[in-house]
Amino acid sequence: METAADLSVRDVLARQYRAGLEMLREAVAVCPESLWAAPEYPNRFWHIAYHALFYTHLYLQAGEAEFHAWTKHKQNYNFLGPLPWPPHERLVIATPYSKQEILDYQRICRKEIDAKVPSLDLAAASGFSWIPFSKLELQLYSIRHLQHHTGQLADRLRTAAGIGLKWVPAV
Repeated sequence: METAADLSVRDVLARQYRAGLEMLREAVAVCPESLWAAPEYPNRFWHIAYHALFYTHLYLQAGEAEFHAWTKHKQNYNFLGPLPWPPHERLVIATPYSKQEILDYQRICRKEIDAKVPSLDLAAASGFSWIPFSKLELQLYSIRHLQHHTGQLADRLRTAAGIGLKWVPAV
């Protein structure tokens, strides 16, 4: 068994990202079609999953300039509410991603963890103008964000469909 001394900060970050992404993958995989785009929720299941993946992908990059959105990204689909800048327009997000598309994007994000985390300069600035802290803190922030939205989806699955998710340990 590994001891804490055997793991670097980057190892810990990668393991926690992978665990969070695995829990999100399971939520997506077990989501009934009736819940995927259910109109009674202001933020649809698929949209929350996409939002969580988009920002996980984004914040694994060195900075804004290095980010290349997923090839299937649709403009403004990363936002869950109105645009965060004035005039704070309400967005119309009409066409959902399919479950398979979200699962494909999850796999891309999983590969990004293995590709990016080992070389992150954790002492550097975040690399994002709207994030006022270090790259290390950004990674913790990003993992919390991923788990926050995965928790939303887990709660929706349990409440609306009686489906529970397993806790995934660090992987």
